[in-house]
Amino acid sequence: MIAIFDYGMGNLHSVSKAVERLGYQALVTSNEAEIMQADGSILPGVGAFGDAMQQLRETGLDDTARRYAANGKPLLGICLGMQLLFTRSEEHGSYEGLNLLPGRVVRFNGRYKVPHMGWNRLEYKQPSPLFANVAEGHVYFVHSYYALPEQSSDLLAVTDYNEQVAAIVGRDNVFGMQFHPEKSGETGMQLLGNFLGFCAGTRK
Repeated sequence: MIAIFDYGMGNLHSVSKAVERLGYQALVTSNEAEIMQADGSILPGVGAFGDAMQQLRETGLDDTARRYAANGKPLLGICLGMQLLFTRSEEHGSYEGLNLLPGRVVRFNGRYKVPHMGWNRLEYKQPSPLFANVAEGHVYFVHSYYALPEQSSDLLAVTDYNEQVAAIVGRDNVFGMQFHPEKSGETGMQLLGNFLGFCAGTRK
């Protein structure tokens, strides 16, 4: 079973339906016991970083996410959910994140259109179980801020938007996708499917 964090800020329906289309059971929940029992979990997110962290803290799901990851179970952050994995964000101030991956989240500062919205091609930088039998295809992005991992080894894939932008990050059992895999056609669904397969493979 795959738990999807329900903290009031995320595309819960579209993510859960994508998980089910790939043949896995999805449970949208804010219950810590249910999340901790899951084979894998997904932290979705839309909106502002500070608001999302406040919601996570108020529901206690920030500590749940940290405990879940500390137990070695697979956790995937999607879009804003990926940014929440990092230490800090500069979105509308300075806000602490979950600090599961060292690094910060910053705004695009070039003279080009923000938000970055549309289809961009992935470029893999590090080997990952997420990439098994998946070509470097195009996926769908919508974001005005992007992550800067401190460790280059945590940067699994990038995309080019006038500069190299983190598209997929990960370390051990913690992963993040800046794009929306559930809205990214075959490539996105294959990547999500590989994450779900990774969850099944780590089941104890």
